[in-house]
Order: sequence, then C-alpha cells, then structure tokens
Amino acid sequence: MTMMKAAVFVEKGRIEIVDKPIPDVGPNDALIRITTTTICGTDVHILKGEYPVAKGLTIGHEPVGVIEKLGSAVRGYQEGQRVIAGAICPNFNSYAAQDGVASQDGSYLDGERCRCHGYKATAGWRFGNLIDGTQAEYLLVPDAQANLAPVPDGLTDEQVLMCPDIMSTGFKGAENANIRIGDTVVVFAQGPIGLCATAGARLLGATTIIAVDGNDERLAMAGRMGADVTLNFRNVDVVSEVHRLTGGRGADSAIEALGTQLTFEQGIKVLKPGGTLSSLGVYSEDLKIPMSAFAAGLGDHTIRTALCPGGKERMRRLMNVIQANRLDLGALVTHQRKLDDIVEAYDLFANQRDGVLKIAIKP
Repeated sequence: MTMMKAAVFVEKGRIEIVDKPIPDVGPNDALIRITTTTICGTDVHILKGEYPVAKGLTIGHEPVGVIEKLGSAVRGYQEGQRVIAGAICPNFNSYAAQDGVASQDGSYLDGERCRCHGYKATAGWRFGNLIDGTQAEYLLVPDAQANLAPVPDGLTDEQVLMCPDIMSTGFKGAENANIRIGDTVVVFAQGPIGLCATAGARLLGATTIIAVDGNDERLAMAGRMGADVTLNFRNVDVVSEVHRLTGGRGADSAIEALGTQLTFEQGIKVLKPGGTLSSLGVYSEDLKIPMSAFAAGLGDHTIRTALCPGGKERMRRLMNVIQANRLDLGALVTHQRKLDDIVEAYDLFANQRDGVLKIAIKP
C-alpha cells in the first residue's frame, strides 16, 4: 500500500478527506499507524481561516498509534509498539529549546520565514501547522528519538488521547499560575483544556478552585475534575462573585482557557494584588489590558502565556498521572467517529452539539 486517507485543509470553511502518499521515513523519523486521534479547538480556528496554514496540509496534532516503521538512526523503540507523540515535537537542538522553552523550538526554520506565518513564535508546533498532521491513517514523526513515548500496558487509547495536547496544555496553564498549597484559583472556560487546567490546579494543591463557564454540563464535568465552586456566567457577575467568595481579597491565580477579550479581562479583574494570570487561549484579535484592574501596571501582577510542552519526558510524566489513577480523562471523550466521517465530526465539535467535549477519530 502506498496511499492513505487524510483530512486536509482545502480553503476557509473546508476540510476534506483525500488520498495522499504514505510518507517516506528518514533516518531520524518514525512512521506511525494512527489508531486514534481527535479534533482540537485550534483545528477549528484553522477551519474558520482564523489561523493560516498551507492549502493541502493534513490537519491534526494529537496522535495515538503503533510504530509501523523506524528510521535507521532511531534507537530504543520497536516496530509494533504503541506510542504517543506530543502535539509539539521539538528536536531540542535550537537555542529556544536549550534555553528551556522547547515548545518554541524553531531551529529547522533558522534563516528562513515560515511560508504561512512569516514568524517562528509557534515553530515547535509542527503537526498540522508546518508539516502534515495526525488526522490521517499514517503520521510521520520527525526527531522520533526525542518525541515518541511508549504507552504503558493497560492504558487505552482514550485514556492517553488527551496527553499530546489537551492535558499537557491544561497542566501547563496550572503550572504557569504559580499555584501554592491552599490557593484560590479561577479557571475561565471549561472546554477540554480548561477542564485539564482545573484538574492540574487541584493536583498542584489549590484548595478553592472556581470553574467558570456558560454550559451547565461542562460545569458538572468541572466538578468531577476537581472544581469546588462552579459559576455559570449567564446567571452571575463572575468578578463580583469571586471577590465575594474570597472576602474581597481576590483570587491568587486565574487561568484563561478560551481566548477572548472578555475572559482575559475578567481573569485580571478577579486577581488579588500580586496575583498571576495564566493565559492559554488562542487569540484571534489584539488584546487590551484594563488599566484599573491592572493597577496601571503597578499591581505586581504576572501575566504568563504558554504553548503546549512536548517531548517524550513530558508525555511520560502525563501518562504516569493517568496510570497512577490520579486522574481519569477518558470521560472527556464523549463521541467516536471514523476518519471517513471527520467532516461531520468537525461540524459537531465546532458547534458544541450533543454535549460534545472530545471526539475520538478512528482511521
């Protein structure tokens, strides 16, 4: 077999299944037969034309699969082994990676401009952004030695499906929030990433986690993930309620997981002096910082952003959390679809129908 099915970006508003050649394997690569992948909110941004990628690019960045073929230089793995790879797949050779921000690994673009973006700020994100992604029958994983992580025996595809992106991103949001034991944390938006941020805040020791969303089903799921208080923004003034709940002190940290001006502003407004806003949203417009809530820049606030950490060690640690029964994210997989039905799956996911959180796509 030399051809495979793949979901490609055709134009704004169109992703279609096409036949593409199965990739050739270079010495540092691995060819993965995809057993499960999924659709991310970032993929919806691509579909809507809000984030530019090349026409004909295979979309998707969350792989679970089996090693079909290994490059000649890849050691420590074997064909037939179940693996995942992070959505961000750095080679760890760049200045950025060696400076501690491997998600910004852009060494393979040194000296040239990205054909779509003209910048390197998301260069560590290759699958479905700069190279063909995971919504296909096969995936070529570059720098496989650095990025393949074996799936522990006994864990299902659905249990580890969140690790490559959603879990890693949500946990990074909590890690960036400077959470200490006993803290109060507000998490804005309880989509899959926000739910993982809620779970991460609990694991880091926050004792009052306030989850905010406009969907009661997602707020109920937030309670399962560790939220102590749930606020439906349709029914309550979130900023006032957070200050009431904290006795006027404000929250120690806020995590913004949607990517809108409103939630970004509210994230700052709920903070105590010296609090931290951890921003995970993908923003499609310029942001404004509210001067009074930001104390005109004199409030000792911290704003931190993040791109999903990748690499095999990050993936190993995340799967350890699942294997140790500290967290079960299988509940976030609410639907399953075949790869052939991915266009319908995009419509379901983008419009948040039928209580959808994540869809397991099975080639």
